[in-house]
Amino acid sequence: MSPINKSKSSTKITIQDVALMAGVSKMTVSRVLNKDEKVSDKTRAKVQQAADQLNYRPNISARRLASSKSYLIGLLYENPSEGGYVSQFMMSALKSCRQQGYHLVVDECEGTQEEKLKITLDLVEETRVDGVILLPPFCNNIEILKELTVLNIPFVRVSPDVELTLSAFVCMDDYQAAYDMTNLLVNKGHKDIGFIIGHPDVGASRLRYQGFLDAMRSKQLNIPPEFIEQGMFSYKSALGAAKALLDRENRPSAIFASNDDMAAAVVSVANSLGLNVPKDLSVAGYDDTPLATTIWPHITTVKQPINAMAETAITLLTSGQMNQVTSDSLSNLRHVLDFELKERDSTTQFNELA
Repeated sequence: MSPINKSKSSTKITIQDVALMAGVSKMTVSRVLNKDEKVSDKTRAKVQQAADQLNYRPNISARRLASSKSYLIGLLYENPSEGGYVSQFMMSALKSCRQQGYHLVVDECEGTQEEKLKITLDLVEETRVDGVILLPPFCNNIEILKELTVLNIPFVRVSPDVELTLSAFVCMDDYQAAYDMTNLLVNKGHKDIGFIIGHPDVGASRLRYQGFLDAMRSKQLNIPPEFIEQGMFSYKSALGAAKALLDRENRPSAIFASNDDMAAAVVSVANSLGLNVPKDLSVAGYDDTPLATTIWPHITTVKQPINAMAETAITLLTSGQMNQVTSDSLSNLRHVLDFELKERDSTTQFNELA
């Protein structure tokens, strides 16, 4: 590759600089940057190496003028109470967009159905986004999905649980993950396990709850109604739920909360009641957000592939895979990603005589 000497005070790196270093034409560099499949893998790697070495950043404005694309991806979410999940997904999506030469436009869709529809249409019409990512529970808003379809705007749903044949989506097996986490607690000797359900509007809440129920029933374990509490995926909502579970004589020996924010609230309430976690109470969460390893004890949790889901969603929208979607090709645009149980200090073997 030809050397390029650019001082820090020099002008911005251009596509010509990348072409010169890679020993190819500007047209070839342009094809690589625009994901043209006609470019060989060897040439693509050479151009990418030169771009990385020069820290080249595509000129978004120029690219817009040269094509019909905006190089903008929209991200819409509706449930700010699940802050850790939304923040982690958004940061990963931002990074993935940057790597693909795109920018991310984020908007919160709260309010009435009419207000949500207006926010969505404003995003599409004002920014001309090339595609939209819909986080739960917004991903299940049928009216919004129909409107995006009519407008011919590509969209990827994250963890939907309705109309699964309608669009591309990325998710994980929430039911199986909750089933496996419940079995982990049972295998540690816990028979009296409390559960805090997530936001009722989110499909994953129902799947996680059902996974818990089925795992308990498969072991012929009793589930008293008072061992089940409703949460909203927020720390604050779980404070009352945890207190209701623990401020009773026949309290559970373990509590499985539907996300890490609520599991952290359980740990806090347990401490306030003089209970030691995990000696007196084992606690499990879900998601593996940074909070899980920020508090003490570190929370045993389901590692949801949040980063991988964000990266996959961005790739689907920027790679051209969704340019000509048919009912047959949709099956290749649905991705169920793996999860992992992260066993940490908040759970331990239960000693019934302790």
